[in-house]
Amino acid sequence: MDLFNTQPAQNINVLPQGGTVNYYGIIMSNQQANSYYNCLLETIAWKNDEAVIFGKHILTKRKVAWYGDLPFEYTYSNTTKQALPWTKELLELKRLCEEKTGETYNSCLLNLYHNGDEGMAWHSDGETDLKKNGAIASVSLGAERKFAFKHKETKQTISIILQHGSLLVMKNETQKNWLHRLPPTKLVTKPRVNLTFRTIVK
Repeated sequence: MDLFNTQPAQNINVLPQGGTVNYYGIIMSNQQANSYYNCLLETIAWKNDEAVIFGKHILTKRKVAWYGDLPFEYTYSNTTKQALPWTKELLELKRLCEEKTGETYNSCLLNLYHNGDEGMAWHSDGETDLKKNGAIASVSLGAERKFAFKHKETKQTISIILQHGSLLVMKNETQKNWLHRLPPTKLVTKPRVNLTFRTIVK
């Protein structure tokens, strides 16, 4: 069952239990969002994402990039990525997220979805490199997309529309109790850039 088909009030926890997901709504002007969107499309070192699933090497249409405080490595889906040094624009967006959330972040995983055909399956961000119960700040630029959560035990689902220039933060026990995904859709024909600012601990 889909409980949310309207936007929640700003910075209210959208989860009924077992975690904290705050949606801050749009946190920058449309002009700023457009500027960052165009800049990131052109300047980020995008590469097709790789994963090893059941021993098979998979190359996705979706593209990714990994940036952060050096030196950093990040391992997920049985592949390891080396962090690139921060760009001016990424540092600006990191500071904006830190101001809004009161958290600090030392890395950023970026995803480029070229259209609605590209999405992300149900998963949780439970990698051992991540700060336990730490905040993950997700900035959306470009096409608006539906983002969904599913409770691991009750199977209750909740979804929200992520707007151009908006911020969503997942923290506390969200990753332990909930899965999330970006479902594919034929209704979206334009790209979306997603930045997830994280804290890696070594």
